[in-house]
This record gives sequence, structure tokens and C-alpha cells, in this order.
Amino acid sequence: QAQLVESGGGLVQAGGSLRLSCTDSDPGNTFSMNFMAWYRQAPGKQRELVAGISSSHNTNYGDSVEGRFTISRDNRKKTIYLQMNNLNPEDTAVYYCNTRRGTIYNRWGQGTQVTVSS
Repeated sequence: QAQLVESGGGLVQAGGSLRLSCTDSDPGNTFSMNFMAWYRQAPGKQRELVAGISSSHNTNYGDSVEGRFTISRDNRKKTIYLQMNNLNPEDTAVYYCNTRRGTIYNRWGQGTQVTVSS
């Protein structure tokens, strides 16, 4: 079964940086057509969109991360990245990778923990 595998999470001090990766194990050739995104969920809060990137590499960001985070994709590697700079404790959450196409195709990764200490 195809999986999205996230990596790169960890503990970092405020002001630091992390780079998350998400690789799709789906052996098909549709990765480049999929919308890819990062979401996050902090304890007691709803899951929120962090950043998304379309098949044509158009990007969008949540208000709280605009200017600090950058999403990118490498279709050849079936991987997306989230470069996170100037992290603050409010960025602490489990970060999830998401892939979708149309109204039916929608998959999630298992999540990776990001903890930012003050």
C-alpha cells in the first residue's frame, strides 16, 4: 500500500531551522499531477494548513508561516520539502504530509513531531 513517509522533525531552539521531507512510495507515475501539502496539529487545536504546492508549482501558505516557511517539490524523487526558518514555540506541532487529486484521491502521512523550545 502506498505511503507518505515524513522525516526531518525534531527539537530545535526558537529562531532555529528545520527541513521536513515527505516521500511518496506510490509506484505509479501520478505524483507530478498531485496537489501536495503540509498540515500541522498542535495539542488541543484543529489541524491547519501550513503550506501547499500544486502540480504547476504554485504555492500557498498559512498566515502564521508566510515569509518563514518554504514548500517545494521534486517530482523525480516523489518528494516534497518544507524549509522552516525562524521557528518559534507556536510552531510546535505534529506535521503531516498530504497528497490529493480531484475529490477522491486523498492520502496522509503518519506525521512527524516538531518541537520548538523557547
